[in-house]
Amino acid sequence: MDLVNALVALANFVLIPATAYGAQLALGALGVTLIYGILRFSNFAHGDTMALGTAFTILLTWGLQGLGISLGPLPTALLALPFAIALTGLVMLATDRSVYRFYRKKKAAPVILVIVSMGVMFVMNGITRFLIGVDEIRFADGERFLINARAFKEATGLEEGLALRSTQVLTVVTAVAVVALLFWFLNNTRTGKSMRAFSDNEDLALLSGINPERVVMYAWLIAGALATTAGVLYGLDKSFKAFTYFQLLLPIFASAIVGGLGSPLGAIAGGFLIAYSEVAFTYAFKKVLTYLLPDGMAPEGLVQLLSTDYKFAVSFAILIIVLLFKPTGLFKGKAV
Repeated sequence: MDLVNALVALANFVLIPATAYGAQLALGALGVTLIYGILRFSNFAHGDTMALGTAFTILLTWGLQGLGISLGPLPTALLALPFAIALTGLVMLATDRSVYRFYRKKKAAPVILVIVSMGVMFVMNGITRFLIGVDEIRFADGERFLINARAFKEATGLEEGLALRSTQVLTVVTAVAVVALLFWFLNNTRTGKSMRAFSDNEDLALLSGINPERVVMYAWLIAGALATTAGVLYGLDKSFKAFTYFQLLLPIFASAIVGGLGSPLGAIAGGFLIAYSEVAFTYAFKKVLTYLLPDGMAPEGLVQLLSTDYKFAVSFAILIIVLLFKPTGLFKGKAV
């Protein structure tokens, strides 16, 4: 029974949260890697694009709730999400036309576009704060738990209770559906194949008659959709605060680079690697070891490698190690 209790505790505090967090990072990293694969620069505004898309979703959710519209046990935000994706897509296209297109025509170096994206990041952050404020917002409604800890204890007779939040399951299911749809789009549609060809060899793609502006437009639209979806799932699972998404930029970029910047598969693998590492390194394993070790050998301390305050330091350390020993990432990057 002690072994089962240990496994339940591990699942409750490490495996389940890390899986949900990994799915969120994977979706965020997919947006980053897509823009890098097509436009050849690291988009530092991606975190604040997530924040802006989530802000749109929250405002629309409040509107739907005000009209008495809901999804019952599911979060109302799911109804608002498609409209928020459309709004974010319009913002992305407007930003590209008013900012990035000028530098593309000038054939500016990638580092210039990175600096430009930092300017866009600050503008988007300001717009998000103006729209929705700086306070923490919880907008998840519907059923909170699919499995309740108390009910689990009563049903199994275990000391440890397993709690499975509906937002965690929703995150994983949505992420799987979005990733499957993205890969189907890239591999089976004419536009998706054009994007892959453009990413692999821009000059050859242009000679083949591929319209570069059309490819860029779809890249921004898909990146905006991925950013909004990732931001909303993160906000539903935890909470929304505009500055939080700026902080998420480090683990998202770490996920993309560790997996292989420009590789969609790498972005997914990197997202889960970073998530599991952050959670495992900052979790206190005292409870798990107390169940596993014989009586009298239970640890007195928390058995925690790092405080939760250093969670982002884990992703930074992994990023540095990968850049030092395998700069192309787990999957060779630079190609969609």
